[in-house]
Amino acid sequence: MDEIPRKSLSEIVAGKLAAQVLDGTYKSGFQLPAERDLIKQFGISRSTLREALKALEEINLIESRHGVGWFISDLDEHNLPLAHEIADSADSQAVAERVRISPEDFPSGPRRLPANLEKPLIIPNLKTDRLGTFEFISWWEREKVENAKIMVVGAGALGNEVIKNLVLMGIGHIFIVDFDTVELANLSRSILFRESDSGRKKAEVAAARAKEINPNIHVQYLHGDVTTAIGLGVFRRMDVIVGCLDNREARLALNRFAYWVDKPWVDGAIQEFFGLARVFVPGQGACFECSLTEQARRDLALRYSCPLLARENVLLGKVPTTPTIASIIASIQAQEALKLIHGKPVQPGYVMHFNGMTNEMHTTAYTPVEDCESHWTYGEITELPLRSDTTTLGDMLKIARRDLGPEAVIELDQELVLSLTCPQCGTREEVLEPISEVGFNRAHCPVCGLLRETELSHTINGEENFLTRTLSSLGVPALHILRAFNASEYRFYELNADLPDALHFTHFEKPAYEAPIKVTGRIKLDDKVVIKSKPRIVLHDADLKIPSPQEETEQDKVTIKVKDKKAA
Repeated sequence: MDEIPRKSLSEIVAGKLAAQVLDGTYKSGFQLPAERDLIKQFGISRSTLREALKALEEINLIESRHGVGWFISDLDEHNLPLAHEIADSADSQAVAERVRISPEDFPSGPRRLPANLEKPLIIPNLKTDRLGTFEFISWWEREKVENAKIMVVGAGALGNEVIKNLVLMGIGHIFIVDFDTVELANLSRSILFRESDSGRKKAEVAAARAKEINPNIHVQYLHGDVTTAIGLGVFRRMDVIVGCLDNREARLALNRFAYWVDKPWVDGAIQEFFGLARVFVPGQGACFECSLTEQARRDLALRYSCPLLARENVLLGKVPTTPTIASIIASIQAQEALKLIHGKPVQPGYVMHFNGMTNEMHTTAYTPVEDCESHWTYGEITELPLRSDTTTLGDMLKIARRDLGPEAVIELDQELVLSLTCPQCGTREEVLEPISEVGFNRAHCPVCGLLRETELSHTINGEENFLTRTLSSLGVPALHILRAFNASEYRFYELNADLPDALHFTHFEKPAYEAPIKVTGRIKLDDKVVIKSKPRIVLHDADLKIPSPQEETEQDKVTIKVKDKKAA
């Protein structure tokens, strides 16, 4: 009698998972549980589970998504028969008898991520290669690290440590954002700041120190509020976003930005000896907004009698922290970012809590909210050769109505303050500025001192009397993505001409060649100076056209004659 072939443990696990897909336990498009949960469920080693998952991937029953996890593929005429074959070959009795293994089957000592078998063996010269030690990590890929683009939002105690870790690991491109300045109180918990930096921009100082630590990296900083000062096109070009913020409102804004452009972000929070770290990946598990309690949601929804006061309160609040908890949480954040860059497994929608008083650590999962407002990712983005400082609202409205019809409107991310009106004396002031630029003190009536009513708007329907205003003058940042919609459809437009200015990673770079300074001669008396205007954006109903200099009319030229000889 022929011997019955004995199935390996990985084959049995693969058969069990295939059977669960076929019986609807795991539906098409759903994510498999985290590897640690599957290991616990079956009582197997990580290597055994990886072999099982690889077998299912080979028949296209599951697929791996970069930095997220494993997902069930759609069943079709190709993978369905193979799934039945794998499921039938591993009978349930065999699984019941063999899928639970004894503790001695587990490897002893620390567990490691699987080695990259395709990675060539490199013996670095540790005397000349500052990153050479990392080559001994089996899964480390220098090219991915050097090409990575990471945005760090917040350059306080937590941000300092995150930046330091990213720089030491050789992350090639780091974008630092912060709106605050250095004060002496920061020196007790911020490794990148010095006493001589007092009063300087945190983002600028942190970027300069990062470049000093590792001159091989590229760095860029922005001194401004992350909720208003950065175009979504910048977020769109990042690999990972790391949040080191100290208020809920800014976290919510960062969460929505990341989800809109489909980018993962790593959040961290610290207070005294307590901290937490969590990874959020669009489309996978819960997001930050899902994690908010009902009380937190009520607090966020609360409107003060004046919305300008609510705006200012976002920027207030100092949280007591220690350098020790900042180091612990920042290390986890940097490590999660590194894993995302390499496509290693993470746990999106989970939070890791650390209690520094007891040195206890635990991880819990957030429950996704089906109708969460943050779970919205932009569709196809149209890149326009336009700048925010030269393109008007009317220009954008013409483009939107060319694509969406005459009913299309523009939706701004930031509210516009149209006017301030005193309910007592009736004094009315036309403002037309983004809410971020209008302070609370300005809301009081200059005549009677009472708080004025604020008129706000964030949609443009074509009836406005300020359609000739440029986008930047109304609070639209460079390289932003604007939304337009009609009754049934959205369109998304990126102001792509802003790219060289908005994203360059060249701060503190030494130019390879400095051209000699040319001294031009002075304008002689009676010389004529011809000034040509820059090419203007001319929008037609049918298309968008930027005329060449040859197409300029005589009206576009201004001739100036120097008449006052004394001026010379």
